[in-house]
Amino acid sequence: MKHYAKIVALYLLSACTQQNDKLISLQNQVDSLQLKLNDSYKPGLGEFMGNVQVHHSKLWFAGKNQNWKLAGFEINEIKESFDDIKKYCTDRPEIKDIGMIEQPLQNITKAIEHKNLNEFINSYTVLTTTCNSCHKATNHGFNVITTPKTPPFSNQNYSLHN
Repeated sequence: MKHYAKIVALYLLSACTQQNDKLISLQNQVDSLQLKLNDSYKPGLGEFMGNVQVHHSKLWFAGKNQNWKLAGFEINEIKESFDDIKKYCTDRPEIKDIGMIEQPLQNITKAIEHKNLNEFINSYTVLTTTCNSCHKATNHGFNVITTPKTPPFSNQNYSLHN
């Protein structure tokens, strides 16, 4: 019986050692992946805001031309950018003020849904003013956004209505 107990004990010890080796191997893989993740590219707030600026401009020309499908697409692109900012730029102190953009985004979305040019123009003006208010509140008042005078891309037709 003693011999049997020694065999069982050796087997259990061996199984524990193998399990421990697997755990160490898995932890090494997790650590390696975490290092790669930490070193992977993550857009900064400026890249996201540059993207918002492009879509802000395209939104203007789509709305002014009453291309409501394109305007709806552009406002959703802006919303997605702000969602990404909230997700990926949590370390930036400016993010605490980003909520001020929510109501103007809702208002311009309603104007697009209503296909109302006057409502769109008014909402767009408030959206632009809110962008500048946020810039001032976050010490970026030097970055002034305006209603664009020329389209950001010459290879896009903003007046098409599908």
